[in-house]
Amino acid sequence: MNKYEQICQELKAQPKTWLITGVAGFIGSNLLEALLKLDQRVVGLDNFATGYQKNLEEVKLLVSSKQWQAFTFVEGDIRDVNTCSQVCDGVDYVLHQAALGSVPRSLADPITSNAANVTGFLNMLEAAKQANVASFTYAASSSTYGDHPALPKVEENIGSPLSPYAVTKYVNELYSNVYARAYDFNCIGLRYFNVFGRRQDPDGAYAAVIPKWTAAMIKGDTVFINGDGETSRDFCYIDNTVQMNILAATAPAEAKNAVYNVALGDRTTLNELYASIKHALLDNSVQIATEPEYRDFRAGDVRHSQADVSKAKSALGYDPSHRIQQGILEAMPWYLAHSG
Repeated sequence: MNKYEQICQELKAQPKTWLITGVAGFIGSNLLEALLKLDQRVVGLDNFATGYQKNLEEVKLLVSSKQWQAFTFVEGDIRDVNTCSQVCDGVDYVLHQAALGSVPRSLADPITSNAANVTGFLNMLEAAKQANVASFTYAASSSTYGDHPALPKVEENIGSPLSPYAVTKYVNELYSNVYARAYDFNCIGLRYFNVFGRRQDPDGAYAAVIPKWTAAMIKGDTVFINGDGETSRDFCYIDNTVQMNILAATAPAEAKNAVYNVALGDRTTLNELYASIKHALLDNSVQIATEPEYRDFRAGDVRHSQADVSKAKSALGYDPSHRIQQGILEAMPWYLAHSG
């Protein structure tokens, strides 16, 4: 039994109350599903800026009616201080996922990204401190590594940010560090590397690459690859990300007040990714006749990204359950069922 399995057993035996901000989003709804299946009590907050009611309805179908009754949903915005205070009341653990993601979105509208990702973050951090929660786990980002050239990415070595989004996520880390030092408040930041899986939105201008390409290939549309296709990323399946959130929230004191990479510790090029998605579709009897089209590199993007996950493994007991191909194969039935 690994550390995560042990923690899940302990939580089932002694349920806690969790707050998930951004609960109707991709990662938030997967956290909700996992926690309800562990018989936890969950408060969820979302303003539906990037989350969807349909994600919550899907989770409802995947858990028992008793488990669903342990979920309380609040529609509200983290930019409102009173809302943040309300949802933190009586909570043991906070999983703060609410944010406006996407490098291109932040380049197009830095003001709104800052309001959600910095002001909203500070509102939540302060509300959680005032409510004396046991720990505050938040979604940090691999974009914080900026222009630092070294691979793999090690938590202690970062460069200069390359986008307004990266600035906001670094500010989150700075605020958390101050709260840990000034107020002895338990915070853990999780630097996500290209998370993917079921309920990740394939539509819109800021859709992530895996759902966007998968939807295009299912429909027979052209897949556009930015650059020469040799750009690489460390793609992390959603189940690995859920594991890290639960391990971080329940971590011993000596592992808190830190940031951790959430990834696989591997690199996949965009060309390799295209081939993997094509293979998974063929496994599901979907033939792909078209070839991808290549276009210019995207502004603000780094060329290569790969995480060192040894810190998460040693300090938290992280044991990723899915490699990229496993994750794509597991998620593919969901993408096919929701491709209409």
